[in-house]
Amino acid sequence: MKKATWIRTVVLVGAVGALEIACRTGAIPATMIIAPSAMVVAVVKLLQSDDIGAHIEQTLSAVAIAMSLAIVFGFVIGFILNWVPFLRRAFSPFLAAYYAIPHFAFYPLLIVIFGLGSTPLIVLATVFAMVAMILATMAGLDRVPRVLLKTARIHRLSLLDEIWRVRLPAAAPHLLSGLKLAVAYSFIGVIAGEFILSTSGIGHEIAYSYDNFDNPRMYALILFVLTIVTTFNMAVYAYERRLMRRRGA
Repeated sequence: MKKATWIRTVVLVGAVGALEIACRTGAIPATMIIAPSAMVVAVVKLLQSDDIGAHIEQTLSAVAIAMSLAIVFGFVIGFILNWVPFLRRAFSPFLAAYYAIPHFAFYPLLIVIFGLGSTPLIVLATVFAMVAMILATMAGLDRVPRVLLKTARIHRLSLLDEIWRVRLPAAAPHLLSGLKLAVAYSFIGVIAGEFILSTSGIGHEIAYSYDNFDNPRMYALILFVLTIVTTFNMAVYAYERRLMRRRGA
């Protein structure tokens, strides 16, 4: 694992360094992309400005709500479908084809139902991210080793104890993978919606900066979003590694 970490670090640092050199030497024009160091400076200046706070607050609050709803309802629905075989057989074809549906096609309907504002974007992001959590929950519960279930029966654990002490810990790696996907899809749903359909938020500001050739602001916002998502996923990954080390011990 340490070797793989070092390889990833070297590749990432090398790619960033090559991009920095290419931008600074003019091999890549500034009208196309700015240097990574300039992106960092732009992020600092952006966060110090007074006009971006409301946009960041709107986007992050919408993502937090969508992510929470997707994780909770995705886990509950996935657990029920895994527990009730005939429901799973009924809904499996829909889940398999779900991501072939263009979700933004439902945005006009959501506006009719929920009105203008952030609510349609939250609903859109929630339904986009929730299925990933449903599938991860079902996959995790499907892969609980039979020997653990037999051990739980030998020790005469109650159903709730079996779920809490055996099934959920055994399914934890898949559940954490679903959580990471739900976070990514929540950001995609909200920001992509703001990019096309909103008049405020980080997505709208990225689109506005792009239309007005404001590369420093555009790349600063992109880097800001990437930093938040990467930090969250790395925290989940660290917890997952810790969990696997405890299980191995």
